[in-house]
Amino acid sequence: MIAAQDLHTEFQFAPEAESQLSSDTDFEDPDGKHAKTGKGMAAKKGKKALGDKAKGGAAGRTPGVGRVNGHYQENGKENMTLFEVVKIGKSATQSVVDDWIEAYKHDRDHALLDLINFFIQCSGCKGAVSGEMFRHMQNSEIIRKMTEEFDEDSGDYPLTMSGPQWKKFRISFGDFIAVLVRQCQYSIIYDEYMMDTVISLLTGLSDSQVRAFRHTSTLAAMKLMTALVNVALNLSINMDNTQRQYESERNKVVAKRANDRLELLLQKRKELQENQDEIENMMNAIFKGVFVHRYRDAIAEIRAICIEEIGVWMKLYSDAFLNDSYLKYVGWTMHDKQGEVRLKCLNALQGLFYSRELGARLELFTSRFKDRIVSMTLDKEYDVAVQAIKLLTLVLQSSDEVLTAEDCESVYHLVYSAHRPIAVSAGEFLFKKLFSHRGPEEEGLPRRGRQSLNGSLIKTTVFFFLESELHEHGAYLVDSLWDCGSELLKDWETMISLLLDEPIPGEEALTDRQETALVELMICAIRQACECHPPVGRGTGKRVLTAKEKKTQLDDRTRITEMFAVALPLLLAKYCVDIDKVTNLLQIPKYFDLDIYTTGRLEKHLDALLRQIWEVQDKHTDTEVLEVCSTTYHSLCNEEFTIFNRVDIARSQLLDELVDKFNRLLEDFLQEGEEPDEDDAYQVLSTLKKISAFHNAHDLSKWDLFTSNYRLLNTGLQNGDMPEQIVIHSMQCTHYIILWHLAKVSDGSSLKGDMVTLRKQMRAFCLMCQRYLNSINNAVKEQAFTILCDLLLIFSHQIMSSGREQLEPLVYTPDSSLQAELLNFILDHVFIDQDDDTNSTDGQQDDEASKIEALHKRRNLLAAYCKLIIYNVVEMNTGADIFKQYMRFYNDYGDIIKETLSKTRQIDKVQCAKTLVLSLQMLFNEMLSELGFNVDRSTSAFCGIKELARRFSLTFGLDQLKTREAIAMLHKDGIEFAFKEPSPQGQGSPPLNLAFLDILSEFSSKLIRQDKRTVHVYLERFMTVQMALQREDCWLPLISYRNSLQVGGDDDTMSVISGISSRGSTRSKKSKPAIASKRKLPEAEENSCSSSDAIWMNREQNVQTPVMMHSPHLTSTVLRDPKKMRPEDSYTAAFTMPTEQLPHQPVPLQQQPHHHHQTAIDYNTQVTWMLTQRQQAEARQQQERVSMHYAKMRNHMQQAIRRGSGLMEDDEEPIVEDVMMSSEGRLEDINEGMDFDTMDIDLPASKNRRERTELKPDYFDPSSIMDDSVLNVSMF
Repeated sequence: MIAAQDLHTEFQFAPEAESQLSSDTDFEDPDGKHAKTGKGMAAKKGKKALGDKAKGGAAGRTPGVGRVNGHYQENGKENMTLFEVVKIGKSATQSVVDDWIEAYKHDRDHALLDLINFFIQCSGCKGAVSGEMFRHMQNSEIIRKMTEEFDEDSGDYPLTMSGPQWKKFRISFGDFIAVLVRQCQYSIIYDEYMMDTVISLLTGLSDSQVRAFRHTSTLAAMKLMTALVNVALNLSINMDNTQRQYESERNKVVAKRANDRLELLLQKRKELQENQDEIENMMNAIFKGVFVHRYRDAIAEIRAICIEEIGVWMKLYSDAFLNDSYLKYVGWTMHDKQGEVRLKCLNALQGLFYSRELGARLELFTSRFKDRIVSMTLDKEYDVAVQAIKLLTLVLQSSDEVLTAEDCESVYHLVYSAHRPIAVSAGEFLFKKLFSHRGPEEEGLPRRGRQSLNGSLIKTTVFFFLESELHEHGAYLVDSLWDCGSELLKDWETMISLLLDEPIPGEEALTDRQETALVELMICAIRQACECHPPVGRGTGKRVLTAKEKKTQLDDRTRITEMFAVALPLLLAKYCVDIDKVTNLLQIPKYFDLDIYTTGRLEKHLDALLRQIWEVQDKHTDTEVLEVCSTTYHSLCNEEFTIFNRVDIARSQLLDELVDKFNRLLEDFLQEGEEPDEDDAYQVLSTLKKISAFHNAHDLSKWDLFTSNYRLLNTGLQNGDMPEQIVIHSMQCTHYIILWHLAKVSDGSSLKGDMVTLRKQMRAFCLMCQRYLNSINNAVKEQAFTILCDLLLIFSHQIMSSGREQLEPLVYTPDSSLQAELLNFILDHVFIDQDDDTNSTDGQQDDEASKIEALHKRRNLLAAYCKLIIYNVVEMNTGADIFKQYMRFYNDYGDIIKETLSKTRQIDKVQCAKTLVLSLQMLFNEMLSELGFNVDRSTSAFCGIKELARRFSLTFGLDQLKTREAIAMLHKDGIEFAFKEPSPQGQGSPPLNLAFLDILSEFSSKLIRQDKRTVHVYLERFMTVQMALQREDCWLPLISYRNSLQVGGDDDTMSVISGISSRGSTRSKKSKPAIASKRKLPEAEENSCSSSDAIWMNREQNVQTPVMMHSPHLTSTVLRDPKKMRPEDSYTAAFTMPTEQLPHQPVPLQQQPHHHHQTAIDYNTQVTWMLTQRQQAEARQQQERVSMHYAKMRNHMQQAIRRGSGLMEDDEEPIVEDVMMSSEGRLEDINEGMDFDTMDIDLPASKNRRERTELKPDYFDPSSIMDDSVLNVSMF
């Protein structure tokens, strides 16, 4: 129908009209416009001309809005245009359309002029089409005139403006067009004038280079097309009804047949057919004149409009549009570069797949583009990925055979995605696939219990959880299924039955691994129901629950308590020896509503639970199990509930037994003269682990465990044969003792002498840990280091904050020996190379896991020490040993070191800068000790130090005033270090550390101009006359550093040597060629400097610029327009590059200072300058060669792409959009030769391009979409 290839975009009218309206014809034809004023069913049958006053006349008008003299008034106060009325909102649309129809009936030229100006104003154009222009100018001339009057001061226009008013305007704009067509659908749209004029105008505007015209007219045309589709649908329905009536009447016997009625029905069907043909012609004109061009427009919003509307057409009028001729546009556009357009494609397809009837007609499309839809589930735009998964869910519902197992598996693993909307959509897909199909054998099963339908579904969930090898996170799976399968996941009764009940004969029992997975999923579902927020990593935090959600939460918590208060003791008794199951099961009581134990008469079940917890801790020595037992007691021991006394008694009895057992075993274990056996050590260790685990959550101060633990640690130091685990847990227990003691002292609930006791115990324990830092066992040393860092941070000066000055006696500051030992531990145990050898027998995967765990442990150790630096517990300069490792261990600890550096700079900028330069000095000394005194600045070691200095320099930021003092101090320390050690080769050789100045030059760009002079003066204090005369390579660091300090240095971003390095100059890549006439700076700018600056610059001028040397001819642009330079740049450039600005004017000799030694300095500096200038010129030429090579390669690639994609031969010019249209009589084809850098989409071109002699110019080459080569698939 509409897609017929022989139809053109021009409108063919009746011969008597003698007019063909197109984008290049007049809006009206004075000679033929009245030849046929009405056509169609209404005109022929003598109905009312507008036929539909009954459908929307005065009854539907908004009070206060009316039309007077061709304009609109609101409450009679001011004249309003159509544009202003539409801005009012939806309520005025019906009324304004009725008024416009009345005006059109009275004077259609005037009414059409209002409508034309409406579209012009909606585009944001300030101009207006006059009656004279309307009568005598062609479309292209009017559009060009409007383009010239377009206000481009702002890029905004109504469709892109922000704010609620303009958001409503877009909706009202579409409603206006829809209502206009609906009210005119019986007569006016068939008069061959109104619709032809509007379509011609919109088609011409949609080809405009002005984005506002193109965007607005495309939206209007697409909404107009949608309205016409509705009209065509109504006509189709009427034709079907008329045909059925005609067939029914004709099938009657001759005696009962009404011939008059048959003639009327036949005439009516003929009129309907004529009207439908006209509607089809209009839709065909819009589709080919606008859609085919604009669906691949350079602007994503325009492409999105087209795809959104074609989805509406296919859904509204599926008989005409739901075929491969139109679906292919949606399929191709799914490859669009912009997520917004891809999202519209998926939304359009979802609207089709919602209907099973329509989905069945999409089989060919689905098979053709299914792989693309599946791949979009991994789209970089989260919204697109979510909609792609939802579309696949609809495809799954329409047919189970479309998606293969591989397609489904690609969606399954997304239930573990960190992005919750994607995970929830994937969970819905999984639920539909696995749980929504019920066989006949499943009907009649019980609702709850092991044999229920949920029982089999829960088993299926467990099987899926175990088979998903990518992840082992049950909480994420439960959260993904929660929205669609919460009823299943809350069936805890069935889960308990699966765990406790014996399987019936013939039923396969769950394996131990499956039972463990079921317990994990059960506890995850309980947590989700009680906490009502997603697991860590999903969501932005806790949200406020609604009243309904709060009620559901309370109900679920009550059900959990009532159910598991009875079942939990039974589950613990069954799985008492299973570590994984017990660890999960013991987490359930923290979600209980403890009041139910009393109100529900469940005290006996509480006693049973306490007995089972005692059994668990008695049988287990695993730290994780013991800690969860401790936290369970802590949850149950809540003084607000009546069960507190019962639980507290049980807890006290348990702890009494543990402490008595520990003291008894310790006496036997430490008895002199006897060698403890392994059994005694095991008993002591297991009891100590239990006490430590309970001491973590409970205050055991009344049992006085410090003395026994200190004695145990002291014996271990003296004998040196104490098992490492006993020492580690004894340290941990003592650490808890001190922290609980501190909590009591801080609360003021302690006795008078408790603070003194705490101070003695804390210092004695710190000394003990310090002595254990020298242990031969790494695990013991790591434990001692961690506890020391924690105690030093807790008992630092920070302890007196928040009004706790009474705790000042507890402040403990580490001495220099302790600080040194802590630092040595970090250097020996953290900054070590990863051991490549593996001792693991479990394979490579276990070895990788152990390496990751070891790295995590080292990161924790480094973070603990860095906190001491940040909180000023240890000296800041100790951070130099940390900072110097930044480059070497960047992948492992770069984030920690960088954050530490940032925090220390906030504390003290100067001291931080001194620490940074100290770290560089350390590395420099290490390099000297390894490589010797003769420093080769090309070695990897030296380049590494220089790169580290560059990284440090970048951390100072762009605000030089804030870091002024710190940078100056850094240079001062660096200069002193460079000249500190004399040369071991004797006088006349450079100082030992002179090469350090080359590293220091990386910080020169951070100095402000005044400080550069000051640092240069300070540098000259260390220099002798002989040093200034030297020109050997070994003196280049001094020369380059002095050049970097010159106020007029030609590169303020890096040193001379850095500019020659592989990094290259960033300025040469980005700067644009300067005009020759702008290379001379104005004299006023030269004279604007202060007198002191002028004296300084005159003194240094000859040092920088030799007399005999002309500036090389530069092809790249180092110089910039002085108007765009900073004041410092324009000022210094006037003095530092005179030969580049005035290449043929040597510096007058009389301007040179007449000092006897100055001539020698000038000569040597000139030689150095020549060398550096030659190196810089070579670097620039190399950069230019690379740029030229890149441009040549890019040109070849574009030509190859064009040849491969079959673009037209005349495609030579790039797309230019958002520019004013030319004033020539006709626009040239601006799409010739697409520049692939500016294209938003690149769809394939046509191999069989049809004749276009009768078509309007195609500025965006719509026929290029027909090539199969890009998509690599066959056409429909």
